[in-house]
Amino acid sequence: MRLLEINNLRTTFDIHVGKVQAVRGVSLHVDEGETVGIVGESGCGKSVSMLSVLHLLPDYAEISADKMVFDGTDLTQLSPKMFRKISGDQIGMIFQDPMTSLNPLFTVGQQLIEPLRIHKGLSKKEAEKIVLEKLRLVEIPDPESRMKQFPHELSGGMRQRIMIAMAIMCNPRLVIADEPTTALDVTIQAQILDLLQNLQKQLGTAVIMITHDLGVIAGMCSRVLVMYGGVVVEEGSVREIFYEPKHPYTWGLLHSIPQKSGKTKKLQPIPGSPPDLIAPPPGCPFAARCPYAMNICAAAMPPEHVLSDTHKARCYLLDEGAPKITWEGNRE
Repeated sequence: MRLLEINNLRTTFDIHVGKVQAVRGVSLHVDEGETVGIVGESGCGKSVSMLSVLHLLPDYAEISADKMVFDGTDLTQLSPKMFRKISGDQIGMIFQDPMTSLNPLFTVGQQLIEPLRIHKGLSKKEAEKIVLEKLRLVEIPDPESRMKQFPHELSGGMRQRIMIAMAIMCNPRLVIADEPTTALDVTIQAQILDLLQNLQKQLGTAVIMITHDLGVIAGMCSRVLVMYGGVVVEEGSVREIFYEPKHPYTWGLLHSIPQKSGKTKKLQPIPGSPPDLIAPPPGCPFAARCPYAMNICAAAMPPEHVLSDTHKARCYLLDEGAPKITWEGNRE
């Protein structure tokens, strides 16, 4: 069953130097219980697109969409009060940096109890009981003591577990995880990802995983959206993205992954810089950095080529008359 569906989402920041077109026509959907990944380098619009859905952007952000429906409810037609009820209750979010997301002036327990009292109308005693259950669910040791502590008294991994507990406190239908392991060391990263997978199996929650780490995508997601310059340039199943990628930007991301092999192989970074989104290019946003770009690439946005029921890509190399190039970069 379709849980979230977004068509042609656009987000623009009206700042003193001009209008930054951070998200330019993003469309996506998430089914119940599904894990969808959004991948791309910093500044591609992946986090902003999800913050737009949750209305968590400043007043100078202009948000529009042809369609934004969550569980049959049109999010574009809700009043701020009605939207806050859904966003805190049915949609949870795990933010990138737990230290800046948690309030340093309140204890962990106070911050976890609040959403239950607001959204569920529970008494303090009832809320405390549920908070302890959730803290045990995210494997927090001695949760009674942790509830009395302030965020600065916890380790980075422990704070991230607190953020996960906060996100699932009201048993949401959808959890948006915005790079939940970026600030953690490798061992704690693995623990957090295992925890998220186990929670999803137990609770049946759908997850949108925002990351720049393709390893995380491979291990957690069933479908992937590749974003660049505020645009979804490719979308497909994990197998299609990793074994049958069609967009040169996706090729570049895959070439940038360290290989586990006995031979020493240099990484292949993507040359150049991301486009200026105050004056984005009229064509493919990746054209200036693409080694296979043609004249038409810079002139007009490529159409969306449907390659299978799950696989789509925006690239002129997919036209019938274009040069045939494999994802390893070899002309056929």
